[in-house]
Amino acid sequence: MTLLYTSDPARGRIWRAIFAEDAPDIGFVDPTQPHDPATIRYLAAWAPSAELIASLPKLDVLFSIGAGIDQFDMRALPPHVRVVRMIEPGIAAGMVEYATMAMLALHRNLIDYREAQKDARWAPIKLVPAGERRIGVMGLGNLGQAVLQALQPFGFALSGWSRSAHAIAGVHCHAGEEALPRFLAGCDILLCLLPLTDETRGILCRDHLSKLPRGAALINVGRGGHLVEHDLLSLLDDGHLSGAVLDVTEPEPLPADHAFWTHPRILLTPHVASMTRPDGAARALIANIRRFAAGQPMDGEVTRDRGY
Repeated sequence: MTLLYTSDPARGRIWRAIFAEDAPDIGFVDPTQPHDPATIRYLAAWAPSAELIASLPKLDVLFSIGAGIDQFDMRALPPHVRVVRMIEPGIAAGMVEYATMAMLALHRNLIDYREAQKDARWAPIKLVPAGERRIGVMGLGNLGQAVLQALQPFGFALSGWSRSAHAIAGVHCHAGEEALPRFLAGCDILLCLLPLTDETRGILCRDHLSKLPRGAALINVGRGGHLVEHDLLSLLDDGHLSGAVLDVTEPEPLPADHAFWTHPRILLTPHVASMTRPDGAARALIANIRRFAAGQPMDGEVTRDRGY
């Protein structure tokens, strides 16, 4: 069993040491080392080229080094190759921190106070109790559920939406396309944590965002492809939306003249909401290789035709 690692070299050195200590029976190589492509059973990568995939005749599993798999070209993968996204504690912990920060920033009117500070205006805003603020999360996978659990102690009214049905204690769950308008109408702050698929690309569009109550705000920590940028800008400019916190864009990084950089109602961060910890990621991947070898289900395996 040999893993080919094709990502950041500094992270790779950490992975190599952990594999040597915890899994000496699993080979670990990177593209700089001589290796026989026919011995590679596992590939850990972010966006492997079609040429690389074609050069690995015995590839069984493609492991994403991040939480998403939308960067993969599924057409380049042989049908038997299984695809696994990264699940490790550092991803959820980082997302919970960022989502909580963004929610509280919007709940406590940080965008308004930032603008007031620029103008040297002392402008208190009446406090809305957390119990009167309705928070909605799109995407109820591991990350969405972790965020909702972390928000419960604040007392927000919590709801969630996904394509398939879920039951989460303390959360009003909605499922399916028909339920989306009703879900959106009940969100004062909407957070997107959906996977990016053909069905979810562009889901944060005027048609959907205009169903939010007037004065609502948006947080996007999913993918830049979920958002229709000009629709968001229009809804911010006409006052239907009061603000947005964006951690993901398309493309990344944004060009220097992009409107998001200077818009007064947008807080922008450079895709830093959540990052894998190298040690935890390496051990999670070793555990999944062990599961695969034993014929057991792997954590984070995706259904390729659904994209999640």
